[in-house]
Amino acid sequence: MNPLFRKAALIAASLGLLISLFFALNPDDDEEATTIATTTAETAPEPPPATTAETTTAATPPATTAPPPAPDVVAIRITVGADGVESVRRFSVKQGRKVVLTVRSALADHVHLHGYDLMADVAPGAPGTIRFTASAPGRFEIELEEHGLPIGELEVRP
Repeated sequence: MNPLFRKAALIAASLGLLISLFFALNPDDDEEATTIATTTAETAPEPPPATTAETTTAATPPATTAPPPAPDVVAIRITVGADGVESVRRFSVKQGRKVVLTVRSALADHVHLHGYDLMADVAPGAPGTIRFTASAPGRFEIELEEHGLPIGELEVRP
């Protein structure tokens, strides 16, 4: 066999293989949708023919996914008197829920959620916000870290 012909044949075969792989592995959405629609049309059973006027076909509504549930909101407003915080409030959320903890304070400090070891800065006119998923069950203290002032307790229940 002629070596020049062998090289040309090898190049042509390689080029054909590369082109085939390109079209087979191309992640083009339109081509996938066409393939899926064709497959579905070929494999879907034929509906029985309508024999009376009473037979109606209802279009099935498109499947919709429900929006994710809104997070649980824990809002604390700190009222500081001569003896410190007037009351420590208790909050309860279910384990696995998303939680938004917002603290408004007349004191500049860091809000610390113990157990989760999460912190946020808080100052007058600038609330501190901590967003997290309540993954660990138990009771956790919420405090103004620098002042050592407990301001709340969060219970995460299973």
